[in-house]
Amino acid sequence: MTLVRRAPGGGLRVGVSSDGARGSVSVARLADAARAVLRAEGVRHALLSVTLVSRSAMARLNRRHLGHAGATDVISFGFAPGPGEGVVGDIYICPDMARDNAKVARCGVREELLRLVIHGTLHVLGWDHPGTADRTASPMWVRQERLLAAVARHAARRA
Repeated sequence: MTLVRRAPGGGLRVGVSSDGARGSVSVARLADAARAVLRAEGVRHALLSVTLVSRSAMARLNRRHLGHAGATDVISFGFAPGPGEGVVGDIYICPDMARDNAKVARCGVREELLRLVIHGTLHVLGWDHPGTADRTASPMWVRQERLLAAVARHAARRA
C-alpha cells in the first residue's frame, strides 16, 4: 500500500509503502511524522519516500549501498536536485529491526518505528551522528528525541 499526502499550504509530499514488511504504525502516521520533521527543519518543498522492508531486503540494501553485512534498522538516501528545488529522499526501514530495538530500549514498537522515520528524515536533511556508542549524545540524536516527543504530543492532542 502506498500513500502520498500533500500537506495543506505546502509542497511536502511523503509517500509510505511496504515491500513485504509490516509495521504497527499506520502509513498516515508515519507520513505525518516525516512531514513534522520537514516542517520543523524549515523545509517547504520535499518529495520523500519511506519504504518498510523485510530483514533480508534490508541486509541486501546494507551490503549493496553501505558495504555492511546484515540488516540494519534504517537506511536513508538524500538527493540534491539543485538549489531552490527542495529536498528529495528515500528512507528504508526494517520493522523487524525496530522490534529488536524496542526490546533492547524497553519502549514500544510504534515509538521505535516513529523514531526511525524521524532519524531517517534527519539523515536525508544532512544531519549525521558518530557511529560509536556515544551517538545518543550527538546533536542529531538530541534533535531526533525532541522531535519524537513533539510528534507524540501532537498525536495525543488529536486522540
